[in-house]
Amino acid sequence: MFGIGMPELILILAIALIVIGPKKLPDLAKSLGRAMREFKKATSELKGSLELDSEMKEVKDAFDDIQSDIKDSVLEDKPRAGSDDSIDGKKADLEKDYTDWQKDPSPDPPDDGSAVSAAPSEIADAPTPPDSETTRPEDTPEKDR
Repeated sequence: MFGIGMPELILILAIALIVIGPKKLPDLAKSLGRAMREFKKATSELKGSLELDSEMKEVKDAFDDIQSDIKDSVLEDKPRAGSDDSIDGKKADLEKDYTDWQKDPSPDPPDDGSAVSAAPSEIADAPTPPDSETTRPEDTPEKDR
């Protein structure tokens, strides 16, 4: 144990018996046993949490590896954002679309009823709502009901 042999242990117990007394020695041994049990329980919980931390570290490392693999595979599939070919191609497409748009006459709106076509004079001749406020029964005060 702590370098204590059987003779030293017997000597310590004999001194404890004399100092503490035979009536209180069993209570002392009982409390000492409880303290040792709690100490062992605390050390086993600490060992368990350390093992759990090491297992969690392994899991975290595995997830980090997966994340880096996914990032690498995504970056390999995408063209580089600063590549000259993609910018030049987009610029050429936009210029072509712009020139085509300038050359084409504006198309007439479809006659499927979705577009509203009214002359400005028709809009100006539309009747205006009356200026009087519309009152609802909920809006009137209770004393007027």
